[in-house]
Amino acid sequence: MIKRVGFYVLLILVVIYCSGPLLWQFITSLKPDSELTRIPPVFPESLTIRHYISIFEGHPFLRIILNSAIVASFTTISSLIIGSLCAFGLAKLKVRYKALILGFVLSVSMFPPIATVSPLYIIIRALGLRDTWWSLIITYTTFSLPLSIWILTNFFREIPDEIYLAARVDGCSPFQVFYRIMFPLSAPGIFTTAILVFIFSWNEFLFALTFTSTPASRTIPVGIALFPGLHEIPWGDIAAASVVVTIPLIILVFAFQRRIIEGLTAGAVKG
Repeated sequence: MIKRVGFYVLLILVVIYCSGPLLWQFITSLKPDSELTRIPPVFPESLTIRHYISIFEGHPFLRIILNSAIVASFTTISSLIIGSLCAFGLAKLKVRYKALILGFVLSVSMFPPIATVSPLYIIIRALGLRDTWWSLIITYTTFSLPLSIWILTNFFREIPDEIYLAARVDGCSPFQVFYRIMFPLSAPGIFTTAILVFIFSWNEFLFALTFTSTPASRTIPVGIALFPGLHEIPWGDIAAASVVVTIPLIILVFAFQRRIIEGLTAGAVKG
């Protein structure tokens, strides 16, 4: 009994610790301006939705949400298509130096973004893609592919080779085996990879700040970072914007939580 009570107390503390910043942002978004800078911070004496109205009236907020949604969606789709094909080849086809290739793929993900942003900016500008969605989609796809390939390779490996060989005996080409059998069977891994890539693309800041310059292609992190004016920082608007852009991610994770858990735990207890 004591262990169970202790477990739930510890669980509640962990939940409060993890969700505390978001809850405080939500509380801040409902405070009137006169209470935002009060020291020490207190709970609001009166609530207002003025900040939620302000972010849509005073900023091109719908436009940057649309930009982020398009960039994240296209990045997720392209990463899944390219990553799943690469992972299938590495997991099921006869490819030499598989371990070396996977090691190289992993090493790409270890490059710090700040070390690559300058050469990438020169390439993007030379291609005439600066301040476009494609500059971000191509860059994000490049950096999310190692994660996609690693996760999906493990999923394709979990599928018995006998299924692949039986399909080949029945006359399927390797590509037909991929899209008719292997891709549907690896659905948990596909969902997990899609969610992780989408969240990465939704939250990325450095490349979006460097490659975009106008609201036509600016994404959410950069848009919120540019809220502060010359003489004031609109904490209430920033908090309201943070809450609004977090809601889609929360809905996405809760909607697919079962698939995500299946994907993250697949093969974890295989002996």
